[in-house]
Amino acid sequence: MTFSRLFLAATAAITLQAPVQAQEQVLNLYSARHYQTDEALYANFTKATGIRINRVDADDSGILARLKSEGSSSPADVVLLVDAARLWRAESDGLFQPVKSSVLESRIPAHLRGKDSGAGAAWFGMSTRARVIVYNKAKVKREDVATYESLAEPKNKGKVCTRSGSHPYNLSLFGAMVEHMGAEKAEGWLRGVKDNMARQPVGGDTDQIKAVASGECDIALSNSYYFARLMRSTKPEDQAIVEKVAVVFPNQQSWGTHVNIAGAGVAKFSPHREAAVRFLEYLASDEAQNYFANGNNEWPAVPTVKPSNPALETLGSFKSETIPVSSVGMNQTKVQQMLDRVGYK
Repeated sequence: MTFSRLFLAATAAITLQAPVQAQEQVLNLYSARHYQTDEALYANFTKATGIRINRVDADDSGILARLKSEGSSSPADVVLLVDAARLWRAESDGLFQPVKSSVLESRIPAHLRGKDSGAGAAWFGMSTRARVIVYNKAKVKREDVATYESLAEPKNKGKVCTRSGSHPYNLSLFGAMVEHMGAEKAEGWLRGVKDNMARQPVGGDTDQIKAVASGECDIALSNSYYFARLMRSTKPEDQAIVEKVAVVFPNQQSWGTHVNIAGAGVAKFSPHREAAVRFLEYLASDEAQNYFANGNNEWPAVPTVKPSNPALETLGSFKSETIPVSSVGMNQTKVQQMLDRVGYK
């Protein structure tokens, strides 16, 4: 059975069970997170509350398309997405309902939330990941890749590799650069990065790290947790990669390193709103925040939570940008047009 058919079947099953679930504690979760460690997180929520979770998994775009298609008949209670631009898109398309919660407002920083209409925020960030620069220690000086701007400088000609510029992780970074630099300078920067490519954009973030280690390129962009996974791996080949490369948290002397988020909101037509809000508050708890950090090598969104993760401890602390992540999402259409103009595939 194809993935799309599995998705439809799972959603249909939720819909068919709705009359029964109305008599029991239940939560319907549409999730773009596909990490095994999250299973324990969901199981602990059920154990603590008695609320059973029905989960439908897909990528961000598939979930948004499904919610639009289902409309007011959607059984979704909570929508969990893994990118700021997609969260903003869901908010803009009216797929969330506002949530007013003293728990969430006291624990999740304001710049990691969606727009507050007065009735509450549309969504809340639950974990963060940094967009770091990875470089080959034998070929590149650390000071030559200290900023995102350096990726476009002549000294790094022919050294850079990235995944597709249109991938959500890059769209979010580029959207942040528009906020920091202004549209005109940001477009010039994108042209410079494209001109400094060692090869055409291809693959995922782990592929970029491997390309740096193999010498295919010398500098790459990656989300921090991909490198942290390699650090925690027991495979000799992964350890060999880690030995050859190093990580920079860019722009520590200016606006700070770009961070993206995984975040969640209550679906607009949630049939179990009380359970949905309770689940969001659980995701902001110390217990759940530690699951995010230790299970997928992400940083907690709650600043007071200090996870025990050897890879994150080795990477160390850093200054992160504090622009509203919602503004990053708002720039995605503008950024895509820039990418088209400069030929950044």
